[in-house]
Amino acid sequence: MPSDPGVPGRPGPRHQARERALALLYEAEMKRRPVSDVLDELPAPADPYAAVLVQGVVQHRARIDALLSESAVGWELERMPVVDLAVLRLATYELLEEPDVPLAVVIDEAVELAGEYSTDDSGRFVNGVLSSVAAQVRP
Repeated sequence: MPSDPGVPGRPGPRHQARERALALLYEAEMKRRPVSDVLDELPAPADPYAAVLVQGVVQHRARIDALLSESAVGWELERMPVVDLAVLRLATYELLEEPDVPLAVVIDEAVELAGEYSTDDSGRFVNGVLSSVAAQVRP
């Protein structure tokens, strides 16, 4: 299912799921806990698409991180802001495993999340890295 724009002026359900997935990945990283534990401890189940994204990042993390390491020239993953890295992992998972989501939507959503939750320069950084990843996985 392509991106769902939702109600004009409000984020759609897919955007909200991406935001939730970002929060879950961030929480797991900051608490140094497995993402599965964070998901299991939620008082209510995560949105189905958020769960797909989070579990997909976990399942494909080695490949995702290899692509990001290759594409983020001059940056080691360990030195990236945690939010930027989580956004990049989510978007890279979508590029790899969610072909029904258009390339432009994946990148736009990631840039928006990075701009909203990270530094002023994060949107440009995320855009550049994901453009390189996309060139490799969705030529």
